[in-house]
Amino acid sequence: MSVRLDKWLQVARVFKTRTQATRACSLSRVRVNGTIAKAHRSLAIDDQIEVQKGDWQRVLVVKELKDKPLPKAEAPRLYEDHSPPPPPRDSLERLLRSSPVRRERGSGRPTKRDRRDIEKLRR
Repeated sequence: MSVRLDKWLQVARVFKTRTQATRACSLSRVRVNGTIAKAHRSLAIDDQIEVQKGDWQRVLVVKELKDKPLPKAEAPRLYEDHSPPPPPRDSLERLLRSSPVRRERGSGRPTKRDRRDIEKLRR
């Protein structure tokens, strides 16, 4: 049995969606056995997968091949994780990643109803 790399990455919950897995492969952030891999590559048992996710590089060894979704608790049995621990999140970095402005609903551009009310007042 063979499984596409992007499908396996999604089933193993390395990426949330298959589209994200495919994009990571096209951006050369995924390596299989040391070589850059495309999304359509077939995996085999004992392949080593290196995934670059921001500052963290995950190193996984394939132990089981599945192409159908599994419960979250069963996903880790598909691989053996040799990754270093993720880097600690900086609180300043977290603030920079959040949306800069929070605005109240309706405080931005006027709605169609608001615009009609304004037009009535101008007449």
